[in-house]
Amino acid sequence: MPPSPSRLFAEIATAESPAQTTVVMRRAVVLGGSIAGLMAARVLSDHAEEVLIIERDPSDMDGEPRPGVPQGSQVHALLPSGQIQLERWFPGVVDEALALGAPPPPGDVGTAKIFVNGELGLPPEPSGTGPALITTRPFLEALIRRRTLAVGNIRMVYGRADGLVLADRRVTGASYVPEGGKEPVVEPADLVVDAMGRSSRLSDWLADNGWPRPPMQRMPIKLNYATALYRQDEKVSDTWVVVYHTMAGKGRTARIGGINSVEGNRWIMLVAGYDEDRPSRDVADFTARCREHYPRMFGDIAEHGEMLGGVVTYHQADSRRRDFHKLDRMPAGLVAAGDAVASFNPVYGQGMTSATLHASCLSAYLRSNPELDEPARAYFDQVRVIVDAAWQVSTSADIELPHVDGPYPPGYKVTKWFGDLLFRTSLTDPVLNARLSRVTTMLDHPATLGRPGTLLRALRLGLFRSRSATASPDSH
Repeated sequence: MPPSPSRLFAEIATAESPAQTTVVMRRAVVLGGSIAGLMAARVLSDHAEEVLIIERDPSDMDGEPRPGVPQGSQVHALLPSGQIQLERWFPGVVDEALALGAPPPPGDVGTAKIFVNGELGLPPEPSGTGPALITTRPFLEALIRRRTLAVGNIRMVYGRADGLVLADRRVTGASYVPEGGKEPVVEPADLVVDAMGRSSRLSDWLADNGWPRPPMQRMPIKLNYATALYRQDEKVSDTWVVVYHTMAGKGRTARIGGINSVEGNRWIMLVAGYDEDRPSRDVADFTARCREHYPRMFGDIAEHGEMLGGVVTYHQADSRRRDFHKLDRMPAGLVAAGDAVASFNPVYGQGMTSATLHASCLSAYLRSNPELDEPARAYFDQVRVIVDAAWQVSTSADIELPHVDGPYPPGYKVTKWFGDLLFRTSLTDPVLNARLSRVTTMLDHPATLGRPGTLLRALRLGLFRSRSATASPDSH
């Protein structure tokens, strides 16, 4: 009997390094040098004699926001599960990040503030993953790149991926146009990894060669971001980390905000809305939004802090997933990872963490003594578990947005009822708050919330509050 999704999720998300690895191929090629590609390359280095990464962005942008990551200047969060995986594949990376300038978090967990619908909620429970790694995306990506390229059998070349080479029902290589060149170069490979992100052309390449496209699901979220950097100043605010989330309904407009303390003694602060609620690059508009729609520290920083650079905006039309596991035919020698498989509403911080977990799926697949001349279905089956978990968490909230009209999953009404109950009770109950937090930070699979103890506790607390609310008018 196959393991349950929650058990398989736990096996993938383990902190334990593989006890033994075997070289099973001569050469692997990774298309894309973002976090998903770098993590895949690190895993492949244990199983291939040589790993080649093909990265399209210029070679002189290390540590800077890259054109290939249009959201790179926005607030990013590496969830606790992602930090575990990062440390699993690069031991000591958190300490290295701190030594390079990532801010060491204060000891008081209460310095992280979570606001829900305007009310200050319970502080996040310690994750047990050590000091939280809070940085900008370019800082973290540059660190991972340096650690990856320090592995002896990994190298990177720069250019635009141009297509796949297929023969005898398998991928045998990939072509790319080198940086500054005009003619494509073919790189042979025993395994090709698509890590080209949301805009991956893999579906087109498969179709061009007579293979079916993976089915794609979309949820039209119409998310609008605006982010600015400020110099930290204790005279302005003592803010460390703030997460603000207002959900649509009962006269409320759905909005998200966040403040992170990051390297360089800076704050990075975002405000976000949906559909026609569009923050602009205008500093006055950004400041007004911070003061009018968010807790006091947003307005204090926007009005009195020193802005470093301007306001940067980002729009994401939808969440999307490519369901490779549903293909009845696929070539051997090919896998996909990161946003090339699924990209979610970024306000939930699932993207980078999912990429690290996909790398661990790749490790599990390559350690299973696979037949590389057969399609990598076992890999995509494991990736599906990770995608399903993240998709369930993000879309169950996004489907409540007034401009989103589905698709609605099976059993939606029952799931929504329990989800609302669990969310309400978790705002004041530390036990349920901790269990829900482990799911939203991708430490546990959402199925764990359906365990009898959690269900009964939420029902009991919900019933108690309903009775208290009914009885309270008679007590005056």
